[in-house]
Amino acid sequence: MSSAPTSPVIAVTMGDGAGIGPEVTVGALVDEATTARCLPVVVGDAGRLRRARDILGLRTEIVTIDSVADAVSAPGRINVIDPGPLPDDLPWGAVSPVAGEAAYQYVRIACELAVSGAVRGICTAPLNKEALHAAGHPYPGHTELLAHLTGTDEVSMMLATPTVKVIHVTTHIGLIDAIARIEPGLVERTVRRGHATIRDSGIAEPRIGVCGINPHAGENGLFGYGEEEEKIVPALEKLRADGIDARGPLPADTAFFLATRGEYDLIVAMYHDQGHGPVKVLGIEAGVNVTVGLPVIRTSVDHGTAFDIAGTGTASADSMIEAIRQAAKLSAEAGGPDT
Repeated sequence: MSSAPTSPVIAVTMGDGAGIGPEVTVGALVDEATTARCLPVVVGDAGRLRRARDILGLRTEIVTIDSVADAVSAPGRINVIDPGPLPDDLPWGAVSPVAGEAAYQYVRIACELAVSGAVRGICTAPLNKEALHAAGHPYPGHTELLAHLTGTDEVSMMLATPTVKVIHVTTHIGLIDAIARIEPGLVERTVRRGHATIRDSGIAEPRIGVCGINPHAGENGLFGYGEEEEKIVPALEKLRADGIDARGPLPADTAFFLATRGEYDLIVAMYHDQGHGPVKVLGIEAGVNVTVGLPVIRTSVDHGTAFDIAGTGTASADSMIEAIRQAAKLSAEAGGPDT
């Protein structure tokens, strides 16, 4: 391989072939700043990527390789490990168990490459949960699938934009179930994972804002049934005793507003939409999803398969570019084999 000696190899999964994954993958990998940071190796369908290339009107060369060792860093070249072709007539923008099975296999192979040390990190294009389930893989999303494939008991989802970062105590479960699952130990472990990640990024003493569950964080018992005092406060007391600057429970609307002004380095959301809503308003196109707690580095776009625009060439690759950049940055900081 002819890339720079300190360039980390990143496995890039193509995602669901019926969605915008092929387009944002190609769009990101023709960006010279992206390929200057790392050597991307796509795990996906070479034929589908060529169709995406043609839709985008690009001239890049898409080359099938047998292993990471065969990858070559060269302008206008995309290296692809292709485990098997998707049907030529696979429609854009429709749920397909065939595409769901392929997306699962891309993630499985990327995990094996990362665990073995063949690549430094993983960056994932979006998969479709319905297609994944139709293929017989009943995972709520990438986060839970990656935890299963790596044998990890508990991980956290962190979303990052240029203005705010948020880590979630619970993610892909219903709101009633989320409230039931939240307990001091889970809150404490989530904050510690987030604290460690922010410190690794270069902030020695992160300021962490922890959201409450109820409106106005319960307003001293006016709203809810004391969930903040029961489920969050004991965790904060332990964290602060260990020197972690974790503040709260905070009203979520206020916490995110203060984070955009730079008063917090990380916000801890209690459930999916509490964190996802503000982050997507603040910067979905440049947002990145980082899975915290895995034995491998994994980043992802902060958007879905966008079936409504798949195959039209109009999807923005900005989030994919940023996700690959973050994977390369985290991989370089973690150390390990280079190209």
